[in-house]
Amino acid sequence: MKTYKYLILLLVGLSIVGCSNLEEEPVGLLSPEGFFSTPKDIQTAVNATYGHMINEQFWGRKQAIALMLRSDMVDLASTETERMEMNNLTTLTDNKMIDNFWPRSYQAIAACNEAIAGATHVDVADAVKNPITAQAHFLRAFMYFHLVRQFGAVPYMDSPAIPASATISRAPAAQVYDNIIADLEYAITWLPNTTTSRAIPSKAAAHSYLALVYLTMAGNTDNAVLLGKAFSEAKHVIDNKALYNLDLDGDFQNLFNANKIDASKEPIFALDYNNFEGSDNGYDQLAPMTGIRGDDRNQGGGWSVAVPALKVYTTWNANDYRRAVSMSDGASINGTLVPYTNFTISGHKFAKNQPYIAKYDRYPGAFARINARATSHNYSMIRYAEVLLIAAEASITTNNALARTYINEVRARARKGGATQKGGVEVTVGANALPADLTGAVTVADVLEERRLELAFEGIRWYDIVRRKMGGAPYNVFSASGLEGAKAGFTDDDYLLPILANEITRNPNLLPQNPGY
Repeated sequence: MKTYKYLILLLVGLSIVGCSNLEEEPVGLLSPEGFFSTPKDIQTAVNATYGHMINEQFWGRKQAIALMLRSDMVDLASTETERMEMNNLTTLTDNKMIDNFWPRSYQAIAACNEAIAGATHVDVADAVKNPITAQAHFLRAFMYFHLVRQFGAVPYMDSPAIPASATISRAPAAQVYDNIIADLEYAITWLPNTTTSRAIPSKAAAHSYLALVYLTMAGNTDNAVLLGKAFSEAKHVIDNKALYNLDLDGDFQNLFNANKIDASKEPIFALDYNNFEGSDNGYDQLAPMTGIRGDDRNQGGGWSVAVPALKVYTTWNANDYRRAVSMSDGASINGTLVPYTNFTISGHKFAKNQPYIAKYDRYPGAFARINARATSHNYSMIRYAEVLLIAAEASITTNNALARTYINEVRARARKGGATQKGGVEVTVGANALPADLTGAVTVADVLEERRLELAFEGIRWYDIVRRKMGGAPYNVFSASGLEGAKAGFTDDDYLLPILANEITRNPNLLPQNPGY
């Protein structure tokens, strides 16, 4: 008889977290030896991971909204305590948003571990099973990359079951990064060049994330080795974009149009909500969370929770097509077409007279439910434009002319204009001269600003703030001059989130707590 602390029990693709005293032939537990016999069984375990990632507790709402609120671009219109803590950078150790996405992250990781361990019991050629197992390695790296950037040192588990006598403590961030790199390198070896859906990782996705990992590890330094590795991985993707079937989409709006995104070459890895509404809160809620309160579109409009700070709109050049795509400055409310200066006509206490995020509620697709609470969106976790900007940032000190070429390629797409909506009406925005190409030497600040505009409201800005330590000088994004004004609660300790107090109570080995909490 053995006693195990199980982090996940895989049963028909669903995960259950808990503890069990396991006798021989336990009822209700599918052991790896008994369940995994074919490549399809490995894929079933991998699919459980995808389910966790699109869950409301992860990218469907909690994780994505927390990342938006912690940035300098998204303010809060509602008054829920856990969201106010995120927005004001006064997060406590019992924050309910963390209490959702922390365990959900580990459930996803545990499903990956099940797939990887189970694959050893499948007696087929490596060429048949390893490309499936490589999905699990990629997804495990993806999840740990989120965790280590948010919490620093975190428990690192790479097996589906831990003996009860074992202690689970926090692995140093450097060790977690080493493991992330190893997983991505395995994925590069075995993933295919292209896949039937951008929601299935490809070799390009692994190279792209490895580039971002190295850029993140370089942090706010000019570490030549790490920047060189980031550049090499990003340039590999750029130089082989035809092989990987990648390119910038001709119309920026297509990236946020659920009816067109499947045909786009720009997404490299995406989370796919197309026709999915699970019983475990699996559906997408970013559209209503960021939508205009009282908007007639989508049978009731949005919930007016996460909204751009007004300065985000007023300081963004009006001739940059990306502003028109990224924010709504007009809407139909109660049958009346109104500008953003009159959005409070809806009468709701959370409505604000300022532009709203439009990337998610404008074209939610055929599957959209009331308030677009479920959508057909494919959310790009990394896309080709970001790879160009990674390469630009990583090459500033070694090949500044090439950095300028890459950043200007992104800006050139923005100048093309395209087909979007304004106040709920379809409009065509023509090409114009802005944003103009950069000339002269490119700086880190140039790339960070381009990332802010190109990737606005995509859950990326907070990570840029952390890795470049932008809260203080010289960027001072949380000062009175910042887009949201001063966030008085900010200190350098806020670059990391706290480990939940209830997690430490259950397992004191998670101490020490992150500084400042």
